[in-house]
Amino acid sequence: MILRRLLGSAIAIILSISVWSIAPSAQAFDNPELLPTEQTPIIDLAKTFTPIQEANLVKEIDKFEVDTGWKLRILTQYDRTPGRAVRKYWGLDEKSVLVVSDARGGNTLNFRVGDDVYRLMPRTFWIELQTRFGNMYYVRENGEDSAIIDSLAAVKTCLVRGGCNVVPGLPEEQWSLTLISSAIGGVICGFAGQYRKPGEGFAWQWALIFSPLWGILFFAFGVAPVVTRTSEWLPLLRNCGGFVVGLLVAYLVPLLGQSNPSEET
Repeated sequence: MILRRLLGSAIAIILSISVWSIAPSAQAFDNPELLPTEQTPIIDLAKTFTPIQEANLVKEIDKFEVDTGWKLRILTQYDRTPGRAVRKYWGLDEKSVLVVSDARGGNTLNFRVGDDVYRLMPRTFWIELQTRFGNMYYVRENGEDSAIIDSLAAVKTCLVRGGCNVVPGLPEEQWSLTLISSAIGGVICGFAGQYRKPGEGFAWQWALIFSPLWGILFFAFGVAPVVTRTSEWLPLLRNCGGFVVGLLVAYLVPLLGQSNPSEET
């Protein structure tokens, strides 16, 4: 299951980087007759939310806008879309974030982001947000409504913080990748540190020579994604443990495999 999620996430990232855009289908044409007559922060043409969900979301979005000044809007669509007419209807500006959910694509989520928001969360943040919550596996397991709500919660968290470079939270499949990277880094470090002469002990000089390789795997891909996304210590301790285990296995297994010469009688 984890491997399938990892593969799905990798495919989603590649597709998002290659075709990432801000709700292209919503900007294709104007269809204002689909817009509600009264102002509302949610236009649910795809009927993604229950009435109770929509009512609660409307209250949360309105309160967030009053408290912070940031404008959050949600558009769900399938075979019908108001297109560019939503810009005028909502008065989207530099402090606006439009979440567009469209199940017709491989990734259900797209975002229209104002310039002021872009200064706080860069393009890489929105790509990660799209691939984490909009990929087919997440939507299949949690539903389109949860994908929208969870992505919106991440945006709100970062706006309150004053910006984010990465999406808060560490999903299981991403942590699995960091653990694997940490363990591989430990294996490389342990292999490099194997003694070259009897009685030499751990070869620190060789471990330092290979440090750019195992250092990138452990620190850049094993530690950094964890500390930048969560304040919990357990994932970090597990990754450090994976590094140590990998190091010990790579260093000790060759020693244990060597047979002692038999004494001649």
